Amino acid sequence: MSNKSKKRKKKIIYNICMIVLICIFVGSGIYLGAYFWQTKRSEDKVDDLKKLIDYDSDVSGSNNDSETFDASAIDAVRETEYVTIDGVEVQKKFSELYTKNHDFMGWLTIDGTDIDYPVMQSLDDEEYYLHRDFDKTYSYPGTLFIDTSSDVKSPSDNILIYGHHMQSGKMFGKLEDYADKDYYENHRYIFFDTIYGDGTYEVIAAFYSKIYDKDYDGFKYYQFFDAYDKEQFDYYVSNCKSLTAYDISTTAEYGDKLISLSTCAYHTTNGRFVVVAKKIN
Repeated sequence: MSNKSKKRKKKIIYNICMIVLICIFVGSGIYLGAYFWQTKRSEDKVDDLKKLIDYDSDVSGSNNDSETFDASAIDAVRETEYVTIDGVEVQKKFSELYTKNHDFMGWLTIDGTDIDYPVMQSLDDEEYYLHRDFDKTYSYPGTLFIDTSSDVKSPSDNILIYGHHMQSGKMFGKLEDYADKDYYENHRYIFFDTIYGDGTYEVIAAFYSKIYDKDYDGFKYYQFFDAYDKEQFDYYVSNCKSLTAYDISTTAEYGDKLISLSTCAYHTTNGRFVVVAKKIN
């Protein structure tokens, strides 16, 4: 092969490589642009949904402010207004949201974080809201959603809530911050107000785990919803606390109601990060 042919071949290869690199660069830019556009669009929709909550009808006196919240000053009796929508008694403050979408189960808030979202449950398709927004249209960030084995109305011992670990920090993107004890101490309370009633929860555990193979017979946090007895409840709580990297003195006892927040983590294949809290009000 002549030098001229070699040069021509090198130039062709060079041009092909440049085209490939340009395509990758443009493709990455389009992907990132779409990602942040989807995230912004999702957050804007959430802001619009917040405006539909009728806080004036919430006569319980609850205050979702972790800086002023006093766990020792919880009222034993809380009055809540309800309305009946298609045969379901729903908190009046959530009536407009529930009317728009009967999959709406409540609102989850952790003060001082970006976690301030509606929570959905589709009994026909557990992962329906994995990549859908409140209006059921496609959305990469999706919406927080509840495992179909969890009962919100007659609360199961554990309500398991899933959310995306968004790199932007939205949805459950900051949940993994609970791996740090200082973060936990500043965000000990979780507020989960459902269509059936309000709830304040205190964190009792925060740990890394994973989705295991079917034949694995060890602890699987994602399989606990109702305890057959005290032993099974204690088994769940003790495992959650033993996996927590730091000591949390607050614990839960048989009869307490729990929520477990779960998101993806990248410390291992099929990794998960989980925050467990018990209802105190």
